[in-house]
Amino acid sequence: MPKLKTKRGAAKRFKLTGSGKIKRSKAYCSHILTKKNAKRKRGLRQSGLIDASNLKSIKRLLPYG
Repeated sequence: MPKLKTKRGAAKRFKLTGSGKIKRSKAYCSHILTKKNAKRKRGLRQSGLIDASNLKSIKRLLPYG
């Protein structure tokens, strides 16, 4: 069987943790930041985890991740 290709867009957006969960960055923190308060922007800097309902489809995009 040939090697599977990784979807490069997904590889740039998601990273695997040591326990096998998938880490992601939060949305809404790239522009129009003046109307967002400091607490909200601080929370958006933290990384989040992929929800269990999306886990299977994301793992399919990252076959060797």
